[in-house]
Amino acid sequence: MTTVRVRPHPAPDGDGAPPGDAVFASAWRRRRLTVEERLARGQAARRDAPRSGHGRWEPAPDRPDPVALLEQQARTRVPELLPIRYGRMLESPFTFFRGAAAVMSADLVGTPRSGVTVQLCGDAHLSNFGLFGSPERRMLFDINDFDETLPGPWEWDVKRLAASFEVLGRERGFSPEDRHAIVVAGVREYRDRMRRAAGMSGLQAWYEHLEAGELLELVRREVAVRRVGRRDARAQEDMVAKARSRDSTRVLARRTGLVDGELRIVADPPIIVPIEDLARPGTAWEDPAPAIKKLLASYRRTLSHQHHPLEEYRYVHAARKVVGVGSVGTRCYILLLVGRDDDDPLFLQVKEAAPSVLERGLGPSAYRNHGQRVVVGQRLMQAATDIFLGWQRITGLDGVTRDYYVRQFHDWKGSADVDSMRVAGATLYARICGATLGRAHARWGDRIAIAAYLGKGPAFDRAVAQFATAYADQNERDHAAFAAAVAAGRIEARTGT
Repeated sequence: MTTVRVRPHPAPDGDGAPPGDAVFASAWRRRRLTVEERLARGQAARRDAPRSGHGRWEPAPDRPDPVALLEQQARTRVPELLPIRYGRMLESPFTFFRGAAAVMSADLVGTPRSGVTVQLCGDAHLSNFGLFGSPERRMLFDINDFDETLPGPWEWDVKRLAASFEVLGRERGFSPEDRHAIVVAGVREYRDRMRRAAGMSGLQAWYEHLEAGELLELVRREVAVRRVGRRDARAQEDMVAKARSRDSTRVLARRTGLVDGELRIVADPPIIVPIEDLARPGTAWEDPAPAIKKLLASYRRTLSHQHHPLEEYRYVHAARKVVGVGSVGTRCYILLLVGRDDDDPLFLQVKEAAPSVLERGLGPSAYRNHGQRVVVGQRLMQAATDIFLGWQRITGLDGVTRDYYVRQFHDWKGSADVDSMRVAGATLYARICGATLGRAHARWGDRIAIAAYLGKGPAFDRAVAQFATAYADQNERDHAAFAAAVAAGRIEARTGT
């Protein structure tokens, strides 16, 4: 296994260690605490941060301009792609929320916290959960985006997830009562999963996972008791079926063609641009192939297996590909490799890893390479991780050195169709995401202290639902301000791309 080296610091109890190291120090502290002491720690936190206090949200008097935060984030991104990002965010308050993790992370700094640190996803909105294939070829449901991962207060992930369901409910036209019930169901499931994890051994909590078969069985039980209709059940079944078809072979058929007898990724600008169309003559990237092969050899050393199937594949072609909403404008590439022949493809995604948006409030990461930060965070939170997950530092086409992480592209990836969700389906999905987030936090955070803080009753659930309503109002105001900035020509948005 790859050795992770963390810069040594003194313990962070008032003597200057950066917050980014808190997860490691808290692990050592936890080993010195008994179960009773950990329970007492969580219960005592209620005095300093009452659970009802999580329901309040008011923007700070000096709250940063949300558009200015997005403009700051854009300074390091590909300029010609920014209008695409802004166009996608302009579509609705829901798509704006997806792309505005930097805005919400700045707002969360002033909210109550219990003082218990976990490895955060950092952007735990509902669209960042889904299906993927494990190395053992099981289909799992889990968090699937870790660009912003960093150690921090567990409440931040819970509130971002809860707010995303409130915003979705408004997008879908659900009543206020239904939206409240959906959010409460998701937070309650987080609390129940954390309380269940508190009674587990360390290994039991670490090995917890949700397989696609278990997910479908849960859906069938919900149909049987008529909490979910057949239409919502079919949506979950379709998600699983579609995910199984998404692999490198499918990408090969959809995205490649033969050029002079050689496989090439087909251009579809501005979404897909072949690497040779980006490379500038007279630079190290004038002939991209040697540079990419060298970088692949270096990336290989960050993988967690001594002997790895990557060694059976050779590089063929690369292209820049626009992905997501919040990620648009970051440098993201897909690489095509082939094994025994052209019918044995492997697609890798090489994605830029910028500093986490959480660093504004939590301090810098303990890792010098942000690609490594993403990889380590993913390995800590996911029940199983891609065997191709690694990192690299690359001097790019523009001569600037940046951090990247690498993973397999489209390996049984699947996500819920949020555009067609009804109330029952959204409620079930909120429960599944809440349970998944609880399992991820319990792997490394002090699950016993968090469970003690949450307690048996619904006080925290109701408070977070109240917060979600207030923050969705704020998100709508921010979206309106963003739309006004577009209308005024302050920023350019390109819709429909």
